[in-house]
Amino acid sequence: MSATIQELEEFITDWKATEEGNKDGFICLKEQLSAQAKGVMEFHPRPGVTYSLRGTVPGNERSLYVMVDVIEDEPRWLSVCFFGDMISDPQELGSFVPGGLLGNDAVCFDLEECSEEQLQYVAARIDEAYASAVK
Repeated sequence: MSATIQELEEFITDWKATEEGNKDGFICLKEQLSAQAKGVMEFHPRPGVTYSLRGTVPGNERSLYVMVDVIEDEPRWLSVCFFGDMISDPQELGSFVPGGLLGNDAVCFDLEECSEEQLQYVAARIDEAYASAVK
């Protein structure tokens, strides 16, 4: 069961920003997921382990098209995962993870620091996965 948007906002408010920019990166990706017309964003907190945003499209055969995890570490960092057949990775920046997303092959992007270039690249993958999900 997903948490509420209020719980998500409280999580963001309580997150102390660091020089890596991961909080701002997370907010940027959250806003992108929120803007998807046919998409639904879910928040799944697992305190001490991960805090996940999941982009879903109701009625799609797959339960999600992207998972944005905040990995609990010092400092926190982001792992953004997609089903491998829903995106391209023209610059080969992602890691192929066999069975890595709900038992399916995945491509994951680990963002230990959120640069503008990395965020743009991952945001383009989100748009690609969303387009695949709404077909």
